[in-house]
Amino acid sequence: MRRFGPMTLHVAANRMYKLHIPWVPSLLDALLFFLCGARVPHQVEIGENSILGHGGNGIVIHPDARIGRNVVIGQQVTIGGTGKSGRLSVIEDDVVLGVGCKILGDLTVGHNSVVGANAVVTKSVPPLCVVAGVPARILREGVDAHDVETW
Repeated sequence: MRRFGPMTLHVAANRMYKLHIPWVPSLLDALLFFLCGARVPHQVEIGENSILGHGGNGIVIHPDARIGRNVVIGQQVTIGGTGKSGRLSVIEDDVVLGVGCKILGDLTVGHNSVVGANAVVTKSVPPLCVVAGVPARILREGVDAHDVETW
């Protein structure tokens, strides 16, 4: 059984949205913001077993972003656009997004990658990489996110 938390509210809002139930998804979005300070719109597709770290504190995700399965999203993470393109970020499966990182624009973060704390990602990240810095650059390749010690 799953614990009650920010992902529970998001999953409920997303299901109501898919069932075309009016008002309820927006109400659950507002409740999520009130309780957790997170802006995770009901339109966002977030895969199974993904986690909004530290109760979703300060997380902001654009409605058009796509997030895969088993993604760990640290507090204060922003996944959004740059205003230059209508398309937005795709976070593939098994990615770890460190505390305070920013994923900006039309890009893909490859599966099993790790984005370091406070990194600003403006270009696509290949699979199995560790990126960090402002702007983010590849620090290590061929690293599985599951091999990184507990965050």
